[in-house]
Amino acid sequence: MRWALAIVCAYPVLVVVLLAMEDSLVYMATPAASSWAEPRDLVKEDVELHSADGTRFHAWWCPVTGSRGAVLFCHGQRGNLSHRAWLVPRLQRLGASVLILDYPGFGRSEGSPSEAGCYAAADAAYDWLVEEQKIAQREILIVGKSLGGGVATDLASRRPNRGLVLCMAFTSLPDVAQRLLPVVPAHWLMRNRFDNLGKIGRCKGPVFIAHGTRDFKIPPSQAERLFDAAPGPKRYFAMEGLGHEWPCFTDECLDAIISFFEEVESNTARK
Repeated sequence: MRWALAIVCAYPVLVVVLLAMEDSLVYMATPAASSWAEPRDLVKEDVELHSADGTRFHAWWCPVTGSRGAVLFCHGQRGNLSHRAWLVPRLQRLGASVLILDYPGFGRSEGSPSEAGCYAAADAAYDWLVEEQKIAQREILIVGKSLGGGVATDLASRRPNRGLVLCMAFTSLPDVAQRLLPVVPAHWLMRNRFDNLGKIGRCKGPVFIAHGTRDFKIPPSQAERLFDAAPGPKRYFAMEGLGHEWPCFTDECLDAIISFFEEVESNTARK
């Protein structure tokens, strides 16, 4: 009885503590003052973005001579954009220049991390591509990994684009939390939602979803549900043996992305 009473008393305390820590668990942001890895060989330009409320966000513009359009890349929950410098040349293989941004509180961006703040940063990046780089909206390929998949899906559901590419993405953040902490009623209590499953049906362009078969943090079943809900044209690419923290943009994955968009755009041109 004592143990049962202790558990009953401890449970609401645990829930309150987890709710208080929610933002720090969702956004493992690393400010530039704590860690910054300046790349040596990457050709880039520092870009200052501004949200509607004046918050400043930091991004890198990594141009490719003669490229088609741009890739707008939304990274995951950890670190900052300087830790993804190695990824930029791989994304440039898609034949486009790359804009990679940091959310509020990440790297050199102002503010504190939040779901609305992430969306605002992505909107500012999109507007910069259109207004400053004069890139046509239909030439912007929106790419997101993990938490960035939530940012990318939201943006693609609201703004015209060439297509959406998701890697290691989830149905919603409460779904992830419920799986990792099944005793906590995350669906009822979490403030951060990132409801990809509810939004992907509003993405009018092509959708490519890649997921590792050994991702135990976000199971492939969630990516498969997203794929089923996407209106199409769409393609699912299973990365055999890869877990959540593995580099997801392998040569095979990039080749599949290129092939998919070439096929979609060739079919569109024939109509």
